[in-house]
Amino acid sequence: MRIFIISLLFLLLGGLGSVLAQDTVLNDSSAINPEPAPAVSAIAEDSQAAEDFVANDDFFGVDDDEDFTDGDLESFDINDPIEPFNRGMFWFNDKLYFYLLKPIARGYRVVPEPARQSVANFFSNLGTPVRFVSSVLQLKFTDAGTELGRLVVNSTVGIAGLFDPAKKYLGWRKKDEDLGQTFGNYGVGSGFYIVWPLLGPSSVRDTVGMVGDYFLDPLHYAGMKPMERVALKGLEMETKLSLDKDTYEGIKRQALDPYLYIRTTYAQHREGKIKK
Repeated sequence: MRIFIISLLFLLLGGLGSVLAQDTVLNDSSAINPEPAPAVSAIAEDSQAAEDFVANDDFFGVDDDEDFTDGDLESFDINDPIEPFNRGMFWFNDKLYFYLLKPIARGYRVVPEPARQSVANFFSNLGTPVRFVSSVLQLKFTDAGTELGRLVVNSTVGIAGLFDPAKKYLGWRKKDEDLGQTFGNYGVGSGFYIVWPLLGPSSVRDTVGMVGDYFLDPLHYAGMKPMERVALKGLEMETKLSLDKDTYEGIKRQALDPYLYIRTTYAQHREGKIKK
């Protein structure tokens, strides 16, 4: 496991070095030729493989297979009594994203997209216990059966979850469930809005749910050292960012107040997933 983690970290660091070197060359070239250099990475970023990205749950709903939105959610918002603290955390996450996380993700894109997709599939497969238990607790036994079937098929035919034959050949799609949604399904209110460093937007209910999800994570019982687990979680985050189509950048460009936009979108998304 340690060799596996070290190898993946070298890929990340090598990719970061590559993108920094490329930026240096482009800056030097611009001093000679004022015409901007073509964006070579655009070819990879436009690849159709990213459309099949099996991501963890996020408030943009990138990987949702079902349309949960309706008119009743348009004006839905969430109580925000600690807004000054939350805006401070939002500012911190924003700077961390642009100055550390996204540059690493851009460097990571030197790894072929199908390989990064397989890494994303691997982490999605590891998340099956959370989705399975949450489905059972909500009495969604069909969804629980689908998750169990996906785990068996993808862990065997899909080579430890690196591929997703359950979706491709059997049509078994991932059911995005977690304990926060389970609490909401039984009438527990969201509580107030919280922005956590690194973790991003959440609520009191979803924060408690994340604690429960933590104990359902197989990595918690893998006998790994804390830093090894942190390294894997970092890889999972960077893989997701490397496959993302710059969603956050689009929000920053278009929203008058990105903080309010993300808060409302998060609340609507979570409410929709509970009601679906």
